[in-house]
Amino acid sequence: MLLVTGGAIALLPPQAPVQAQDGRAITVRSDIQEADQVTGVVTARGNVQIDYPARQIRATAAQAQYFSRENRIVMTGNVFVLQEGNSLRGETITYLIDEGRFIATPPDARQVESVYIISDPEAPPQAADPNAPARPFNPKPAFKEPLSDPNPIERPFLPEPQPLR
Repeated sequence: MLLVTGGAIALLPPQAPVQAQDGRAITVRSDIQEADQVTGVVTARGNVQIDYPARQIRATAAQAQYFSRENRIVMTGNVFVLQEGNSLRGETITYLIDEGRFIATPPDARQVESVYIISDPEAPPQAADPNAPARPFNPKPAFKEPLSDPNPIERPFLPEPQPLR
């Protein structure tokens, strides 16, 4: 686990309790993390999860880089950001921490998607679509296929392989 607080970077054991003194802690979880003290860049790769409770931000991505000198985070690879019910999805999303601003770019020939919760007392209440699939916080990338066959009965019967003679 990586703890980023007030521009300082600390690599912590996976089970270490984290207590930020100023409430600005950003927790980053991933399969691999590297910190370069010369450049001030921390790179997290594989199943990246970011939690920034002070600003109610949660995000997932394939990779994230924290640039400590610029105080920005660049997330790439099927990025999903959730903040106070609002969401943002894109291929690359840069978060400028000091400005509290996101910059999103889409994958080739696609678009960025954002969903905002707005206050409109004049709008009629919207009924939930019972057929709409639930959108998980940490969606699986589209390229991952299930290991088991979801319809085993529809698969044609194949004879058992015979030993070579």
